[in-house]
Amino acid sequence: MKVPATLALSAALACATAHASAQDLRSSRRSISYHTVNIQGLEIFYREAGPADAPTLLLLHGFPSSSRMWEPLLPLLADRYHVIAPDYPGFGNSSAPPPSTFTYTFDNIAGVIGELTTKLGLGKYVLFMQDYGGPVGFRMALAHAERVRGIIIQNAVSHEQGLSPLWEARRRYWADPAHELEALKANFTSLAATRQRHLGSSPHPERYDPDTWNDEYAFLTRPGQAEIQATLFLDYRTNVASYPKWQDWLRKTRPPTLVVWGKYDPSFTVAGATAYRDDVPDAEVHILEAGHFALDEAADEIAALVRDFLARLEKDKG
Repeated sequence: MKVPATLALSAALACATAHASAQDLRSSRRSISYHTVNIQGLEIFYREAGPADAPTLLLLHGFPSSSRMWEPLLPLLADRYHVIAPDYPGFGNSSAPPPSTFTYTFDNIAGVIGELTTKLGLGKYVLFMQDYGGPVGFRMALAHAERVRGIIIQNAVSHEQGLSPLWEARRRYWADPAHELEALKANFTSLAATRQRHLGSSPHPERYDPDTWNDEYAFLTRPGQAEIQATLFLDYRTNVASYPKWQDWLRKTRPPTLVVWGKYDPSFTVAGATAYRDDVPDAEVHILEAGHFALDEAADEIAALVRDFLARLEKDKG
């Protein structure tokens, strides 16, 4: 059968266009790399993206995640910014020694990550803190305020009003860890709790990849993890006790502050987001249609807000 000339021409143009488009594609992941360095005898894993001479953004992950939680964001920032995302001791691909050989406290984790920044030559950076990243990051900021150019907070609490009713069971564990451990596991580390931490009350559960909580639960059930995470969470009470100290630092230093907050978070309330304005009146606060891990549902929106914030920081610097 003879193909009409117009159809043949259209097909040829379509093939040429598809070929040209494929040639023009450039994955922004091409600058992302994966590394491990020795800090205090521990192998600390980190993800790195973007030009080494660009402004640095230090991404501090939450529980029970790792630097992997930042993967959706890395390609959206790597063209203009130098991004470092480490795994804490006991998390992700970093060493996870038993509590008998490494003391799992937020002080010690902040110390390890602080040494990592020194080893990598990160003289100044913007802190991006999510969940456990808040306690780690605020300790780092208080230890070396001169290094912090600004802070970005995503569902990381520094005020009592940010703690939801779920924390009542967690406080009982702090008061009586021997008798409340099993209740903590159900409330905090079970598969159901791990899934709910992502979904929260989002009206769009279809937007959530179940691999996120299945992978995190697989991590939580690795040998030794139950003891590591129970030990570290017992130390979380020191974070709540430190809230006034962190608030005082915010009031005195008034760092450029961006807050991006998923409102469907079952653990941390929206009041925890707006409370940052009490300490830093100029703080930019955005309440997002997302959950505790807001990148699950709002990666593009967060990337746009972060890029705008960082661009203004560079402009003010200039």
